[in-house]
Amino acid sequence: MAASGSAESASDSPAVWAEVRALLPRAEEGLTLALSGEVEDCVPPLLLRARTLLYGAAGRPGAGAAAALERLSDVLRDYSWEKLNAVPWREVSKAWRQVYAYGCLFGALAEVAAGRPLARAVRLCDLGLLMGAAVLDNVLSRLARALQPHLPRAAPGGGARAERVRLQPPPPALQPQEVIPHLRCPSLERFRDCYLIPQRPVVLEGVMDHWPCMKKWSVDYFCQVAGCRTVPVELGVRYTDEEWSQQLMTVSDFISQYIMDENNVGYLAQHQLFDQIPELKEDISIPDYCCLGEGEEDDITINAWFGPGGTISPLHQDPQQNFLAQVFGRKYIRLYSPQDSENLYPHESQILHNTSQVDVEDPDLVKFPNFKKAAFQSCILMPGQILFIPVKYWHYVRSLELSFSVSFWWS
Repeated sequence: MAASGSAESASDSPAVWAEVRALLPRAEEGLTLALSGEVEDCVPPLLLRARTLLYGAAGRPGAGAAAALERLSDVLRDYSWEKLNAVPWREVSKAWRQVYAYGCLFGALAEVAAGRPLARAVRLCDLGLLMGAAVLDNVLSRLARALQPHLPRAAPGGGARAERVRLQPPPPALQPQEVIPHLRCPSLERFRDCYLIPQRPVVLEGVMDHWPCMKKWSVDYFCQVAGCRTVPVELGVRYTDEEWSQQLMTVSDFISQYIMDENNVGYLAQHQLFDQIPELKEDISIPDYCCLGEGEEDDITINAWFGPGGTISPLHQDPQQNFLAQVFGRKYIRLYSPQDSENLYPHESQILHNTSQVDVEDPDLVKFPNFKKAAFQSCILMPGQILFIPVKYWHYVRSLELSFSVSFWWS
């Protein structure tokens, strides 16, 4: 992770520029600047001008060219940022997301060419990965990965998995009739016939024992691999709370402020983490059972859930099948069938229509009297276990301690 002041790594070394330059096409025309849709007429000339500045010198752009490239990057990012925020996200044109990504790319390259500390260049790469669309064979991901080794690394002390000491309330006692069944490495046929087709939850054991993350992942490891990377963090116990918010910060800042400090509550819930940081994706595997779905492997969404004990996912449902894999820490999880939806009092607003109004562990039965009619299953998900949550099944999750989970959404 990047330190402050003089300890911050700078990009003065010709070797750094050579490594970065090798990620780009050799000839100017090879950097195609292709957009997948129409943008305003003033934008393509700006992109072409930035490309010319980048390739104008035989080697590394001089100070003047680097400064001009930085200014163009600012203009491209600011202009496209307005477009990204002018309409609901699902309506944002991919072309404008690509313009934003190019702006981040040119900005990061200007930082390296100017010989400045590399932390800002990596942050620009991450902003492009989070808010932009992939360009030039996902060059922003490759650029960030190339720059990371040149940044100072540090990790919080105090051990890998026991930093946060705040005690959490124990989970409710699990009654035998409510416990989700466990099964060790079932065949594809058995899982399909007994759980996928009838849509029955099950806890799978032994499936992820061979994943490298089971031996490698810890707080220290995340600092080393991703400490300098900028990610979105959810601040608050649960997303239905009024004070809940989101903020962009580096992984190292998240760990120091929300993992090491027991006075703050924050959660890294990231839908792009494994594309953003491929080193982490190499440590996990897509469960073989996903092949029973209708989509392709590229259609599977992989999510990261990293945070301290006490964070809660309110009772909600998702539109896809879900494998929730527990890497470290424990989680108390309760499941309700979609057949009980009427008894779970979903929010009436469109934004939260998939979320229950009921506080599962402290329900207001005067306000929500039918909640007591809803039957549920529960488990304490342990490291190395994978919970199959059928599509539309309502699920409530509370972290009992510092925890990292990976979920796979598939159809």
